[in-house]
Amino acid sequence: MALRRVRRRRRASITSLIDVIFLLLLFFMLASTFSTFSEIDISSTASGNGEAADTTILILTVGSNGLLLDDQPVRLDHLTHRVERLGSGEDTPIVAVSVIGDVTTQTLIDVLSQLKRMPRIEIMVMEPT
Repeated sequence: MALRRVRRRRRASITSLIDVIFLLLLFFMLASTFSTFSEIDISSTASGNGEAADTTILILTVGSNGLLLDDQPVRLDHLTHRVERLGSGEDTPIVAVSVIGDVTTQTLIDVLSQLKRMPRIEIMVMEPT
């Protein structure tokens, strides 16, 4: 008569599972990128001080199908060169930015950050009518 051995069932250990979860958590925390937010200072055209009579005012229109600088089409990568050429002189040029049509916020931010790289200009964003 053969005796059957009774096998006792082992308790499941979750220690290794917890270790794997912490390693995955650590990996995803270190591998993910955190967005850096930056500020762009803008002023509205309604808050002018009335001293812009002698300065050059350039009107930049941001539309869904491109940019217009003083009613002339311009590409985003050529924008700073064209503003420097049109606003050349001793006074600080003012670039009045207006938005028409369905323009994304990212497009407007790209235009404003491109203009912000220029040292001698003042940027004003016109309110939509």
